[in-house]
Amino acid sequence: MPAGSIGVVETQHVQLFTAEEPLRMLNGASLGPVAVAYETYGELSPNRDNAVMVCHALTGDAHAAGFHSGAERPGWWDNLIGPGKPLDTDRFFVICANLLGGCQGTTGPASVNPETGRAFGLDFPLIAMTDLVAVHRALLAHLGIERLLAALGGSLGGMQVLQWALDHPEQVANALVVAASSRLNAQNIAFSAVARRAIMTDRFFKDGRYAEEGVSPATGLAIARMMAHITYLSEAALEEKFGREPNRRQPSVGGPGFGIDFAVESYLDHQGQVFLERFDALSYLYLTRVMDYFDPFADPGSLTAVRAHPVNWLVVSFESDWRFGTDHSRRIVRKLEGAGQPVTFREIPSTWGHDSFLLPVERYHQTVRAFLDRALEEGLR
Repeated sequence: MPAGSIGVVETQHVQLFTAEEPLRMLNGASLGPVAVAYETYGELSPNRDNAVMVCHALTGDAHAAGFHSGAERPGWWDNLIGPGKPLDTDRFFVICANLLGGCQGTTGPASVNPETGRAFGLDFPLIAMTDLVAVHRALLAHLGIERLLAALGGSLGGMQVLQWALDHPEQVANALVVAASSRLNAQNIAFSAVARRAIMTDRFFKDGRYAEEGVSPATGLAIARMMAHITYLSEAALEEKFGREPNRRQPSVGGPGFGIDFAVESYLDHQGQVFLERFDALSYLYLTRVMDYFDPFADPGSLTAVRAHPVNWLVVSFESDWRFGTDHSRRIVRKLEGAGQPVTFREIPSTWGHDSFLLPVERYHQTVRAFLDRALEEGLR
């Protein structure tokens, strides 16, 4: 195992809510039971005051750190979570759970609808950010944790942390919102619209019933992933990594054509193909829509609860991130400061664009470490 690894971990599963006491969603729909997949790292202190909730991004899952048995790749945030790392599992009890609507063990549109015996498909109710929070709050109740020392998330995960701390500040002492937005702009909505269109116009989409027919909208989903991946990297990162280098793995026969001629094309094709092995097209539709409609500050009462129970905030952006750039983070900071919240803001130099929040960028990790160290010193107040 690499130094600092937490070693082999297992994903755990729990059923929350019931048919009699279901999850009441923002749009009035009900779901029950709700399966939730989650992982934990480190030990919960006797006083239950060292718990940190990690909220994952759009295509993440519960496997944030360590290794699954037989797997070669670690969890998606392994560089941040582990002994001696910024989120130090020798000191913190870390929880990460798959989102409602996901496809890695938590109830989503590919799950079986108990009322019909068939997969929900597009009959699955539309999800709001508050629904994601409600499910994870139920998980905390299951684990016997009343209050989090911190909630931490990047991108969609940062949006979830923002919603959670605004609505339930009594449950979150410290909130770390990284490379996120409080309201998607037209460009971001447009990217997701094209991605969804690629999926839904794939001839194998079958009105969302593709699994029942033994097919998959693989072409549409791969294209959606390829396009999204471009937005996660900066121009400088793509240029540094690929430039105009030819595709040396499978050079075109007979000279230039319409195949995969450039290295960057080969990279994007690979990203699209490996994505098919771990993600479901319906989850991509539903979770991108959660982000589109997210706009917590549109509610005139959005800051009422947090004014009464202030939260310590860290808001982080990356200077080369053009998907959720620094202007998105500054808007969050202005809203929070206007409500009298103690806010620390950092714009981190990085050439790697939106993906920087997943990478071991030194100043970023130093910032997170310092904030969490202070949180642990101050305790749950």
